[in-house]
Amino acid sequence: MLRPNKLSNNNFLSSLDISTDEVFHILELAKNFKNKKIDIYQHNKVLGLIFDKSSTRTRVSFQVAMSRLGGTTIDLNPTTSQIGRGESIKDTARVLSRYCDAIAIRTFNHSDLEEYAKWSTKPVINALTDLEHPCQALADFLTIQEEFFDFKDVVLTFIGDGNNVANSLILCGALLGVEVRVACPKGYEPSSLVIKKAYQIYKNKNLLKITNDPNTAVLGANVLYTDVWSSMGEENQKEEKDKFFNGFTLDNDLVSKANKDAIILHCLPAYRSKEITDEVFESKKNRIFEQAENRLHAQQALLSCLLS
Repeated sequence: MLRPNKLSNNNFLSSLDISTDEVFHILELAKNFKNKKIDIYQHNKVLGLIFDKSSTRTRVSFQVAMSRLGGTTIDLNPTTSQIGRGESIKDTARVLSRYCDAIAIRTFNHSDLEEYAKWSTKPVINALTDLEHPCQALADFLTIQEEFFDFKDVVLTFIGDGNNVANSLILCGALLGVEVRVACPKGYEPSSLVIKKAYQIYKNKNLLKITNDPNTAVLGANVLYTDVWSSMGEENQKEEKDKFFNGFTLDNDLVSKANKDAIILHCLPAYRSKEITDEVFESKKNRIFEQAENRLHAQQALLSCLLS
């Protein structure tokens, strides 16, 4: 029976905290969990959830994943704990390490996540920061693998803001050797540091393309992916950003320029008529809800490895 391997890194703060082999191992575990081919239990293990940002899929998928492993979760809501009253990360991390077996953190500054990891003696998981969303990327590539069986010759085009999701797709794509294209307005490109790291990993530097033209980015693509234009915490920039993203809506015209077998992904929540049209969202090419379900299976696989 397939068993979880202990990961080389104690934390999962970035897509680059795991190796290519470890990505494939997690994806294989996730498929087996999804198909009910394996039962792995982490009895009496406790996952702490620190969520500074609102969440539906991330929170529920982590809670259900931990429950299916035979463990429990505890919600450390900043508004109802001493975290919200200014207790230092340094102290909080050391205390929670005595209570929990792992901590999943969803916050704004990536540096805060790194501070937790510095002081925690238990695994820290990035449940989303402004820089990366690595758990989302695992679910995304699981969905792509299910559709195309492997990653050979797959072209993934992301259209929209070069945000945390785009950053993690780039890094995970680099590990898997997938061609990743990101089309975004000028000034909204992905992190330059992320791009630099990805180019260091890619054996073929032509597999990563950053462009301001969505029409060329979708040509021959197998996967068309979009996300909200304004992330959490950017609500006051929403109207201004919408102006810059004119022409970056994933519509039938863009879809028609991709491969006939192209699938549509969106990490949700979606704002119809903004980053994606309702027609494209509801089309037969939609794999968005399979993608959402795969958050559960990928995180169950990740947790089983980190807690082994």
